[in-house]
Amino acid sequence: MVEAWYMDESPEDQRKPHRLEPNRPVSLERLSQLGVFYWKLDADNYETDPQLAKIRKENNYSWMDIITIHKDKLPNYEEKIKIFYEEHLHLDDEIRYILEGSGYFDVRDKDDKWIRIAMVKGDMITLPAGIYHRFTLDESNYVKAMRLFVGDPVWTAYNRPADHFPARIQYQQSLAQAVQ
Repeated sequence: MVEAWYMDESPEDQRKPHRLEPNRPVSLERLSQLGVFYWKLDADNYETDPQLAKIRKENNYSWMDIITIHKDKLPNYEEKIKIFYEEHLHLDDEIRYILEGSGYFDVRDKDDKWIRIAMVKGDMITLPAGIYHRFTLDESNYVKAMRLFVGDPVWTAYNRPADHFPARIQYQQSLAQAVQ
């Protein structure tokens, strides 16, 4: 099961867990209220996994590729790691499935506090369009992940502030409606 928690404000290495003391865990239910959804899948059999095929069909995830984030595998590794960790949003959902290794997705809650989501092999997550987030490796310094998209991939990240985009406005409206 995925583990998530509120982050501390320490400037220490981004790859460390950064748990608040005392720890404030975040439930899957709380993540779903933010529009973040999670599945545990069989990463050893992702090519033939009927559960993954069903999720892809139900959500129209027609395009996919695999990215390996490691200093020996990713061109411009140091630059990419910095870019991934910049707080940003996308105009489309972000879907990631961890096939090997581990890392962290950080998302902002409705009060603009960081929640860290620890992702390991077999974890799949969807982040809604318009949510501020970022990604970093953990101390293992390695992850192999499947990226899924509806239609052709769009790689554009809009660094904060990006509150003027319709995707951000719609996301904030969905949070406000969820509170009512």
